Amino acid sequence: MRQFIRHPANIPIEVAGDEPASPANLHAQNISLGGLSFQSRAELEPGAIVAVKISWVRPEFETKARVVWCNACDEAFDLGVEFLDAEDAFRARMVEQVCHIENYRQEIRRVEGRALTAEEAAVEWIAKYASQFPEIGPEGGH
Repeated sequence: MRQFIRHPANIPIEVAGDEPASPANLHAQNISLGGLSFQSRAELEPGAIVAVKISWVRPEFETKARVVWCNACDEAFDLGVEFLDAEDAFRARMVEQVCHIENYRQEIRRVEGRALTAEEAAVEWIAKYASQFPEIGPEGGH
């Protein structure tokens, strides 16, 4: 049973493991208070520690995470990682809100044909949906 609600996300992330190879540029598939999932060409063992970076939010989101699961999928691997630090989990909550706003901006463009700036989308999204977004404190409590 899932401990945290997952929210769809299609955001660019960088993930780097212990090996000295450069980080892989990937896309998060889901993000939650506890972690995120993504698809990678590389298989990672559960328990492995990875560095996760989301550059397109300001300030950049960087954290360490532990691989929880890794499943083969076609020619790639679906991976799930959990954040190691409660404060990083709280910060991920802010990234999650940015993801919702970006998804809203893209949906408005697709459905209504309106091109919103990130700021305009944020104002509209907050007015329409922020009250439905559960408040979580830095300790993870409600």
